[in-house]
Amino acid sequence: MSGRLLEMNLPRFPLLKDEEMRKLIKRAQSGDSEARDRLVNCNLKLVFNLVHRFQNRGYELEDLFQIGTIGLMKAIDKFDLTYDVKFSTYAVPMIVGEIRRFLRDDNPVKVSRSLKEAAYRIQVTKDRLTAKMGREPNIGEIAEELGCTREEVVTALEASQAPTSIYETLHQDDGDPIYILDQLKSDDDGDSPWLDHLAVKEMLIKLPERDRKIILWRFFEDLTQSEVARRLDLSQVQVSRLERQALKKLRQLAANN
Repeated sequence: MSGRLLEMNLPRFPLLKDEEMRKLIKRAQSGDSEARDRLVNCNLKLVFNLVHRFQNRGYELEDLFQIGTIGLMKAIDKFDLTYDVKFSTYAVPMIVGEIRRFLRDDNPVKVSRSLKEAAYRIQVTKDRLTAKMGREPNIGEIAEELGCTREEVVTALEASQAPTSIYETLHQDDGDPIYILDQLKSDDDGDSPWLDHLAVKEMLIKLPERDRKIILWRFFEDLTQSEVARRLDLSQVQVSRLERQALKKLRQLAANN
């Protein structure tokens, strides 16, 4: 496996001096994608050297190299420039920790490097927008910020999770949760082919009117819980509770079908 890893076409970039490294980190943390890419490329040899600690673990070293690169990206985003330490000193435990978490938490579903990186970028963007807007952004706002489609956002988030029910929470921080059911929404005609397959429309008809409105507004119009609360003249906490109850009713209806 190590022989195959040596055949990887790593870009040839010079090592960066500490002063240049800090300037690039500052630019990268401010959203400069070119600075971020240069930092990654100039530190790939560090990842390459660390990956060799994990030989004979039952995984291709090329795959672990990809995981280590994600750890490098996290180190770039989280490095505190006020620290009087070299970036490499901070990055090494981040890279090694990312690989160890992968080995510990790995499951039968293999996710590509591009999807894992996309999921991480989405999380960083979501945190930044939450701080800026004072609330959790919805999928459409995250997609617009990243310049991608809503479907790409949901796909990346779903790929980063273990297999689960479509009614389980896909991603959640302190605000509105994102459910796997969210991806049943389509920008083209408002309905996904999955709807007919899962008979969601028929089940929605059986819900009480208020529950049906909450589900439709949340998952088919992509409103946040706060927006739904304003329409119903309720609090966000009440909407959150009603939403959980409505989803529970849908699960029961699906189980009886």
